Amino acid sequence: MTIHIQFTRFSAFYSPLIATIAGGFLKDEGLEPEYSIAPAGVSAIAALADGSAQVAQSAPSQGILALERGETPAALHFAQINEMDGFFLTARKPDSEFSWQKLKGTSVLVDHGGQPLAMFKYACHQSGLDFADIEAIDAGGVGAIDQAFRDGEGDYVHQQGPSPQQLEHDGVGHVVAAVGEAIGPCAFSSLAATRSWLQSDQAVAFMRAYRRARAWINETPAADIATAEQPFFPDVEATVLSQTIAFYQQLGTWSPHVEITEAAYDVTLDVFSHSGQLSGRPSYAEVVAPPPGG
Repeated sequence: MTIHIQFTRFSAFYSPLIATIAGGFLKDEGLEPEYSIAPAGVSAIAALADGSAQVAQSAPSQGILALERGETPAALHFAQINEMDGFFLTARKPDSEFSWQKLKGTSVLVDHGGQPLAMFKYACHQSGLDFADIEAIDAGGVGAIDQAFRDGEGDYVHQQGPSPQQLEHDGVGHVVAAVGEAIGPCAFSSLAATRSWLQSDQAVAFMRAYRRARAWINETPAADIATAEQPFFPDVEATVLSQTIAFYQQLGTWSPHVEITEAAYDVTLDVFSHSGQLSGRPSYAEVVAPPPGG
């Protein structure tokens, strides 16, 4: 039986989901995986709504902001992928004594995607830095941000792994901070599906595979995970991929439980309230569902 998975973004940060394919866990459940990446500017939730995908890599903030617009979310978020922000700050030079206060008065190429920007602003707030005190540059999409920094624009750059690790490998920059460390656990990225699919036998089988993949991601040496995932990242150096996975393991991004907790959800509400995008606090049950099969 084929199962189609659509990613909103595709990077090593989403290794728990990639591992369901790369590690053969879905095939062990009799599921033949196919995956795609949502076109730029299009939510992977749209693929769930039209039936072209059964599972989407998304974020609880998608449901939260849909409710803010007065809409009924087309999908529910049933398991976490990452319980920490996975973005980094990279500087031009090494700085073992970096603090967020050092960003004051500097130019930063900030990823202006909805959630990355909201999280970056909240990390500044948590670190005692006024976001208005930096020059936040919007260079465009992921590739454009990376190229702008390589071309000499910005004192710092804000990116998801493995882009910062690749910059280090290429001698272009030096990672000085992880945004996740400034914020702590939160409902960052998730698995989403329609309400009807969550009641299906396929959903239960998928969840068995995902639980096994998540355990494997946490228990396996980063180099071995990188070897399994390398075919998905042909343009990323093997050592860079391994270093990125190792950092995410150490950060606690892929905590052992699969559930999206209410505590993590509440932090995400705090993040989006801080950025001025919420007029209220949508309830947990309106956005989150328990994992299929219990």
